[in-house]
Amino acid sequence: MMLRFALIIAVLVPFGARAAVEIQEVTSPGGITAWLVEEPSIPFVAMDIRFKGGSSLDPEGKRGATYMMMGLLEEGAGDRDARAFTEATEAVAANFGFDTFRDSVQVEAQFLTENREESLALLRDAIKFPRFDQDAIDRVQTQIVSIIEGNETDPNDIAGTTLAALSYPGHPYATGQEGTVESVNALTRADMIAAHQAVFARDRVYIGVTGDISAAELGPLLDTLLGDLPATGAPMPVEAELALEGGQTIVDYRSPQSVVLFGHAGVDRDDPDFFPAFVANHILGGGGFESRLMVNVRERRGLTYGISSFLASRDYGNQWLGQFSTSNENVGPAIDLIQSIWDDMAENGVTPEELDAAQTYLTGAYPLRFDGNGRIAGILAGMQAQGLGVDYIETRNDQVNAVTLEDIQRVAAEHLVVEDMHFVIVGQPQGFN
Repeated sequence: MMLRFALIIAVLVPFGARAAVEIQEVTSPGGITAWLVEEPSIPFVAMDIRFKGGSSLDPEGKRGATYMMMGLLEEGAGDRDARAFTEATEAVAANFGFDTFRDSVQVEAQFLTENREESLALLRDAIKFPRFDQDAIDRVQTQIVSIIEGNETDPNDIAGTTLAALSYPGHPYATGQEGTVESVNALTRADMIAAHQAVFARDRVYIGVTGDISAAELGPLLDTLLGDLPATGAPMPVEAELALEGGQTIVDYRSPQSVVLFGHAGVDRDDPDFFPAFVANHILGGGGFESRLMVNVRERRGLTYGISSFLASRDYGNQWLGQFSTSNENVGPAIDLIQSIWDDMAENGVTPEELDAAQTYLTGAYPLRFDGNGRIAGILAGMQAQGLGVDYIETRNDQVNAVTLEDIQRVAAEHLVVEDMHFVIVGQPQGFN
């Protein structure tokens, strides 16, 4: 086991006191790497394990396979069926979570130090030896179909799926990760096995660990837990080419209000312009009641109860998006105002006062994220998956504070292009053909 280097940072602990926390990069004898924050004061460990690829690895015609497979991991593993696995987990007071995203799947585990061996044996079974019993498949399949049918009548989900289909036709990003009713109903046990083999491999794993465990203990544990997974999984998805053009798409939906989702191309997480765009977006629509969109569209004009913008950074395609809802008669005026706000920032940038307030908030709020073992483990795994260095926590606020008025002016002028904005409107907006 190698212990490559350590970094001392300060974070908030539950009692509000500041404490020095050491991030250690641990490599197991078998070559599996994890980032560790030791906290021996509480006999508890949290792990966050990410496997890159996610639902975007679903083969053509098998949309929803990864989502359904992850939902089955706690429905029986090894020699235990669903009920026996749940009882065994409860007996050792362990907690496991399995989730699916477009670019990754996530395995979360929290367990007591005294039950570490038994808890990890159960987790290993869930990751390595899921049963995929037919009765569990039938049950989860029914649950997912119900979710999909609910989404198909939800205006927010309709807006999201419509924009995704317009943005990335032919790519997995174009469809919901849950799949369709038809694709999910057609999935078989063989599809679950194939999805499991595609996702769970050592070439795409990122691990964060916090709590009552040492680096010396963690290294061998990683090999026991994950060491006999396949070396490689399915090929990663191709880059998603953005096909979205400026304009409007109306989806008829009987309601006195319309839901609107809008945006255009975004900024890659690795782009040198990311932090200027991040700060600019906080001022534009990410800063709550103080953002320009909220002040102008809600406070001054009363056209919506809430509006926001955000950078959607994905592994294979990025967008700068925004969303709001309003009465059908106010959709047109709201869109006109949003476009003028977008264009004003592109042309004139931001004020010194806006930049100072954004930097103060973004740097002050950042330490509040480190408020528990589970949160810290997730941050550690997420940093690795995004390709960030172990020093990112130490340097992140410096990068926010390094953003200048000139940086935002340049980035806004390049990326905030009104002519490229596309508005998906779900409702019955007035004044539109």
